[in-house]
Amino acid sequence: MRGRINKKGLVLIAVLWMVVVLGVIAATAGQNSRLDTKVSVVRYEQLRCKWACRAGIETAIAVLNDDTRESDGLTDYWSDSVEDFNDIELHKCLFNVTVVDEASKLNVNTATKEQLLGLEYMTEEIADAIIDWRDENDMTEPAGVEGGYYGNLEYPYTIRNGPFKTTRELLLVKGVTEQLLYGEDTNFNGQLDYNERDGEESLPTDNSDDQLDRGWIAYLTCYSFETNKDGYGNNRVNINSGSERRLRRSLYLSRAQAKWIVDNRSDGYKSIADIISKNSPKEASNNSNSSSDDAQAMDLSTFSEIADMITVKDDDKIIGMININTASRYVLAALLGPNENALAVADEIIAHRESQEVGMDSIAEILKVKSVTIDVFKQIAENITVRSDVYTVRCVATADRGQSRGATVQTEAVVDRSSETANILYWHQGPRAYFVASGRTETEQYERY
Repeated sequence: MRGRINKKGLVLIAVLWMVVVLGVIAATAGQNSRLDTKVSVVRYEQLRCKWACRAGIETAIAVLNDDTRESDGLTDYWSDSVEDFNDIELHKCLFNVTVVDEASKLNVNTATKEQLLGLEYMTEEIADAIIDWRDENDMTEPAGVEGGYYGNLEYPYTIRNGPFKTTRELLLVKGVTEQLLYGEDTNFNGQLDYNERDGEESLPTDNSDDQLDRGWIAYLTCYSFETNKDGYGNNRVNINSGSERRLRRSLYLSRAQAKWIVDNRSDGYKSIADIISKNSPKEASNNSNSSSDDAQAMDLSTFSEIADMITVKDDDKIIGMININTASRYVLAALLGPNENALAVADEIIAHRESQEVGMDSIAEILKVKSVTIDVFKQIAENITVRSDVYTVRCVATADRGQSRGATVQTEAVVDRSSETANILYWHQGPRAYFVASGRTETEQYERY
């Protein structure tokens, strides 16, 4: 009798254990099922966000293509298109777009050492290392390094010895860190977010000073160029090679002025600013006429009229031109080189362009700024423009769940609009299309070298 009871007890215990095991299996299966469902929802949301980002990029390209080309400035529609760029709803997603003019930055492939040193935190060692990275020779700059340094690292790689292909390639240069390149603005929104002013509490590490450090990526590019055309899309006249007759007919100059340009170009003009000087008259002489055989120096008034129509190069594209209508005070100051008054001059340039309805339509207009003397103009004329062809478009799309936000996808594209069909120079899309100062470059694999 007692044996039967013991057997029944064992059977009961076994059954209870089986119930427990089956319950655990069912709970685990249910949890996995819920997890799979959540993963599927997130992936579906990410897919929707991906195409919302694509829509945002295409919207920005359309706006850029519709933009007039006489000049480009921060008052243009592409710079702050609230209607088309902010919180746009698309298939249960919201997307936001920002457009940045690449010509508002120093081009790392053409900037001089002095211009690079104008950037905050830049050192002579890093500036020389940048120049060594991009030049085609193996001659080391005074404080720089060549291929031997990179080849002897623990994880060696080859020096470029050519132009930078992406701005983030700077991270391969000796001394350039993620913190220097990205600063505190790791999401590129130009705003000081909470995690960018909380010290070491969360990434990125910042100094908690309530001032946004945007890093060098906000001031350096490798994409900028200008097509060698005037504001109406006409090819510019090369004052180094154009005949006297061509200068007269194309620029509507008097014979005396055209003759002066031809007579004084024996060594070649380095920039269009070389045809004026501190002694240039403000207006053309009243005695000048189209049939005079005497050369007449270029006056400032006539120069202002033709400045956008002339060039000293035959290149279709001029690399590294900086748009004085969009450049920040730090880029303008760096362009001026080591100068204790550089920031003050930059502020005056910005104040002048903001006083204009659509910015400056010719680089000669910068001469209206009191602190921009003829000497200053000659220093920067070969590096400046008033229009742009290459832009970075960033789009952030977030799935809308009603009371909460879902998955987020970010996209960054560098767009060349100089041709009828926009050309994408760089593209990255993913949950995190930017770098975090975490000691690793997680999206380096997506960059196109």
